[in-house]
Amino acid sequence: MTDQQDQRDHRHGRRAAVLGSPIAHSLSPVLHRAAYAELGLTGWTYDRFEVTEDRLPGFVDSLDAGWAGLSLTMPLKRAVLPLLDEVSDTAAAVEAVNTVVRTADGRLLGDNTDIPGMVAALRERGVERVASAAVLGAGATASAALAALGRICAGEVTVYVRSAARAAEMRGWGERLGVPVRTADWADAAAALTAPLVVATTPAGTADALADAVPSAPGTLFDVLYEPWPTPLAAAWAERGGAVIGGLDLLIHQAVLQVEQMTGRAPGPLAAMRAAGESALAARTA
Repeated sequence: MTDQQDQRDHRHGRRAAVLGSPIAHSLSPVLHRAAYAELGLTGWTYDRFEVTEDRLPGFVDSLDAGWAGLSLTMPLKRAVLPLLDEVSDTAAAVEAVNTVVRTADGRLLGDNTDIPGMVAALRERGVERVASAAVLGAGATASAALAALGRICAGEVTVYVRSAARAAEMRGWGERLGVPVRTADWADAAAALTAPLVVATTPAGTADALADAVPSAPGTLFDVLYEPWPTPLAAAWAERGGAVIGGLDLLIHQAVLQVEQMTGRAPGPLAAMRAAGESALAARTA
C-alpha cells in the first residue's frame, strides 16, 4: 500500500464484510474490527450480511470503490467462483473461495485462506509434520483439510465418511490434491482417534459419540468447531492429555491472512485479534 493510498484510506475509510447464510453467529466482524483498531485504520468498517446463493451475484455487482473485500462462508464459497476476475491456485485447488479482494481498478480476486490458516494454526501448536492423519467428515471443510494436510502429512490420510458417494468424492479430491487418501466407513470412526493427527470437520453433535473412544494417550485433535466449545470430543481429548486445536484458532489465523490481503498491512495483528475473539466467545458462553 502506498503512502498516498494509506492517507486516503485513513481519511475516507474502506468497507469490508462477511457474507453467508446463516451469518448471525459469525465472529468475523469482531476479529476484523479488532485488527482495524490495532492497525489504526480509522474509518474502516466490517459488517455481516445474510446473503444466499441467488442474491450473491447482485451483491457482488454492487461493490464500488469503497469496498476493500469480502469474507465468504457457506453456502457461498463455490457459488462466488464464476463472479470473479481471478482465482488463486490455492482456491482453485479446492474450488472454494473464502476471501475476495477488490483491487483499485475494480477487479475481484478470489483466494482461500482456510488452507494456510489451518497450516498456521497447526504450526503454532508445534505440529510441523506428521506421519499420517485422519479426517472425520467429507464436506467442503474436509477438502480444505486435505489440502492443508498435503503440506504437512508425510503419509496416508484416512477419511471417515457415511456413504459410498462421499468416499468416492474424497478419493477424487485426494488425487487432485496429490494426497494419498484411503476412505473408511463412519461406523469405524473410533479407529481414527489413534492417528497422530485427527481433523474433525463434521457439524456440531456429529462426533460427540466418539468422546468415549478417545485413547489413553491421544495425539493432536483439530476440531474445526468453535461454538459450542469445547465439544465433547475436544473435552475428552484434553482430559486424556492430548493437544487440542479448535475452530477459533482456524478462524483467527484465516482472518489474519484476510486482513493482510484487504488492507495491504502485514503482518496482521494476531494477538489483538485472538484476544478479541476469545473475549467475544467467552461472553457468548457465559
